[in-house]
Amino acid sequence: MSGAATSVLRVEPDRQRCAWANSAPEYVTYHDEEWGAPLHGDDALFERLCLEAFQSGLSWITILRKRPAFRAAFAGFAIDAVADFGPDDEARLMADAGIVRNRAKIAAALNNARAAQQLPEGLSELLWSFAPAAGGPRPATLADVPATSAESVAMAKELKRRGFAFVGPTTAYALMQATGMVDDHVADCFRAQPHSEPAGG
Repeated sequence: MSGAATSVLRVEPDRQRCAWANSAPEYVTYHDEEWGAPLHGDDALFERLCLEAFQSGLSWITILRKRPAFRAAFAGFAIDAVADFGPDDEARLMADAGIVRNRAKIAAALNNARAAQQLPEGLSELLWSFAPAAGGPRPATLADVPATSAESVAMAKELKRRGFAFVGPTTAYALMQATGMVDDHVADCFRAQPHSEPAGG
């Protein structure tokens, strides 16, 4: 979601967005309704964790367009359901042209569901424990948006310690951006809000 020359592009006369959001209709909807909005709940965050891992090496628009198929294939990303998937399910997923058919990523999703089941505090609480306090400077342009942070490095390290796979610091930071743990809407974006409250919860 980077590479644009400017921080925002004007799509509607009274509405400016982060520039990456204007390259496809799916991005507009995702940016306006989801990206950066605080998201809680174990299954909801498990879905985002999985999708960010599947996105690795691909364009996010590919994942957005395949999201309905992913949800159907992965039982709505219900942790307990995915944790029960067996070899037949893996074979089914590898044959499903509607999703990203990457054996390592599919195996990681199943592994991560089982790892999430073992978290005493739950996945949502664990992930949100790495949300930094709000109050830092908002990025002025896309060039000011980092790919990782100290918190995402720590999150990735702890997830690995807890048995999770395919979640490095960059994937962890993308997850934090997507779920409102950090707010990286650029300053001129209509979604940009004052940094006045802690991000965690």
